[in-house]
Amino acid sequence: MSAPPPKPIDGAGLQAVGERARAAGRKVVLCHGCFDVLHPGHVGYLQAAAAQGDVLVVSITSDDAIEKADGTRPHLPEEMRSEHLAALACVDHVVVCAAETASPVIERLKPDLYVKGSEYANSDDPRVAAERERVESLGGRVLFTSGAVVMSSTALLAAAGPAGAAGEAERLAAACGRWGLDAARALGLLRGFAGLRVVVVGDALEDRYSVSDAVEAADEGPCLSMRPERVLSFAGGAAAVASHAAALGAEVTLVAPGGPDAASRAFADRLGAAGVIPRLLPLRGGIPVKERFVVGTQKLLKVDHGSSVPLDSAGQRRLREAAVEAAAGRTDAVILSDFGLGCLDAASLAPLLAPLRPRARVLAGDVSGPRPTLEAMRGVDLLTPNERELRAACAAPDLSLPTVASGLMERLGVPNLLATLDARGAVLFHPRDPAPGRWFDHRLRSDHVPSLTARAVDPVGAGDALLAVATLTLAAGGTGPQAAYLGSVAAAVAVDRLGNAAVDAATLRSALRERPELRASTATPRVVLGAAAWPQRRPHAALGSPGVPLARAEPSPTA
Repeated sequence: MSAPPPKPIDGAGLQAVGERARAAGRKVVLCHGCFDVLHPGHVGYLQAAAAQGDVLVVSITSDDAIEKADGTRPHLPEEMRSEHLAALACVDHVVVCAAETASPVIERLKPDLYVKGSEYANSDDPRVAAERERVESLGGRVLFTSGAVVMSSTALLAAAGPAGAAGEAERLAAACGRWGLDAARALGLLRGFAGLRVVVVGDALEDRYSVSDAVEAADEGPCLSMRPERVLSFAGGAAAVASHAAALGAEVTLVAPGGPDAASRAFADRLGAAGVIPRLLPLRGGIPVKERFVVGTQKLLKVDHGSSVPLDSAGQRRLREAAVEAAAGRTDAVILSDFGLGCLDAASLAPLLAPLRPRARVLAGDVSGPRPTLEAMRGVDLLTPNERELRAACAAPDLSLPTVASGLMERLGVPNLLATLDARGAVLFHPRDPAPGRWFDHRLRSDHVPSLTARAVDPVGAGDALLAVATLTLAAGGTGPQAAYLGSVAAAVAVDRLGNAAVDAATLRSALRERPELRASTATPRVVLGAAAWPQRRPHAALGSPGVPLARAEPSPTA
């Protein structure tokens, strides 16, 4: 007869486990680790530990506390890791530890023996030393043993390569549950985009595609010859961000340099027809054009037309005044978009941000390419650089991505940084503590969204769609992880077609309804012992290990 589902226990319950065992004369053994993909090395280690006592408690590092260089681990969410450990006959209890070390568990359980893998025997890691000191101060002992087989989850995952589609889908569904996202919540956030007041400031440009179905070698020399059969024109740069937001139902004003020419007026008319209020200031000769020559869907050449000379002081003042005027009254979001064409620069951002910050509930920014303006976007709520732009801004090609991201965020006072990783998806870095004064007192959380792209036709515009949708999600009351996910879905829609066409509400709604992880996930309320904004974990079946309570251990206030 199977055991009933175990009940979560709090810190007092964990302490009671140790007290009851010792009162019965039983020896309590503790093991701690990540256990990301349970393998024979783990089993041997746990069996060896269980043989040293009567009650084996295994604590696992929570998803949020795991630190890996690319920000994408753990591979398996804590619910699944707990279930796998609970299935082992040698394991009596499993607890999820929200701290970086086992110290909270040690403090409450007071184990007689703490067993670490033999690879830690000569470690100079101060965290291992602190754990050992605490165990011994409570009257326990520390033993280093790994059983007969020594292996590594990290090494196994690296050797195995990318996870299969089924495993990736299961992991993403579990993540959506932790983020409070199911189909109803995602579609509710999308409905909340309607009527949001948004101001976009930055470089407006035209993305032009000269498309042919054939290409051949020219007779006169080593070059290609093609005859464009059709020309496609799209709003680009900040105009693309504004077009996405307008197509999703927001009331959008675009403030950007334009020209006095007929082409600029026609560009403004097309924006107006798309639902954008254009404030194109006559500060340059015309609208810059990025022209791509394409055969089928293969790009052969990109040619940039127009000037990228920075605005002079008078032009910067006019742009600033227009942006502040557009953001007067209730403004839900302001988005800054720097495409390196002279509209924004590091020197002009501070006087622009100062009056916009109190007028905008959400302030977001992005750059296209390595730009010093990324380092000047102080105090915004969201940045969405790609990995190359982030590393270039911080001059840190070799540091881990979490280190680079947290350094930039702390310098700028930015609570959300969504770094896009091309085919690897995106990772959101955000603080554990919601209080602004304590954002950087602890290591940042990282939430990975894998690439949701089924077919990549054209990557142009993916970042614009992600920036627009992530910002609107925050403005509609969504969380950072929810913004990262919805933005990634919009980016997947954008790359599935040639050109920088706006992602509209109907298309995004259809895409969200088709996402299997939203149908599979069960969004759970966020509640946790002694903390806010942590997901409440559902009880897990013991899977053949009777009476295994699964719980979360938090750092005690005095620990």
